[in-house]
Amino acid sequence: MTRADRLRPSDLAREHGLSAQAVRNYEDDGILPPAPRGDQGYRRYTPVHAQALRAFLALRPGFGHQGAAAILRAANAGDEEAVFRLLDQGHAEILRDRATLDEVTAALTELAPAGDEPVRGAPSVGALARRLGIHPATLRKWEKAGILHAERDPVTGYRRYPPAAVRDAHMARQLRRGGYPLRQIAGAIANVREAGGIGPLEEALSTWRSRLRRRGRAMLDGTAELAAYLRLRGL
Repeated sequence: MTRADRLRPSDLAREHGLSAQAVRNYEDDGILPPAPRGDQGYRRYTPVHAQALRAFLALRPGFGHQGAAAILRAANAGDEEAVFRLLDQGHAEILRDRATLDEVTAALTELAPAGDEPVRGAPSVGALARRLGIHPATLRKWEKAGILHAERDPVTGYRRYPPAAVRDAHMARQLRRGGYPLRQIAGAIANVREAGGIGPLEEALSTWRSRLRRRGRAMLDGTAELAAYLRLRGL
């Protein structure tokens, strides 16, 4: 090992604005390969370790901390099949997210405008749940979250969902599939009601699409750094 190849934790940390302890923690977590120790027990990192850190930090925005860590651990173990499987899982996840986003966008054009309909002719909890492919308890949960407003049948007292509530339920279902929390969905639908249209929801979908584009680019950049690391390791 040449003198130029002997890097301290602080040398790796400085490039990324990290602390030396963070670098040591990444090694302890298996994200960096084990570093040889000097006569006094100090860690001696090499350009291979530096590239492992670059790869991890570049992968993290696209694959998440846990996903990026799993990829580096597999690479450090020399398990090329596991590396590619984890990469495939990340790409499959973002593909599902894109498909969900497309479904949500398409659903906006299919939502009928909220009009007047007699309460007795509106769908019940069970009927609406079957239409959406969800459990009736989910609709009740959405009501408690302020997403839906059911009315009561004047004869039976059972819940009925007028057209506006049906529209809101469709939007809630699609947004839940997109990973939005109930609190955020309630706010988006409240904006739709106040605005009298779906403009606010379209803005939310545009933000979602931008987020997916950023994540896709991050995955691309991360895999480039990972490829450089794998070459250094001879994989």
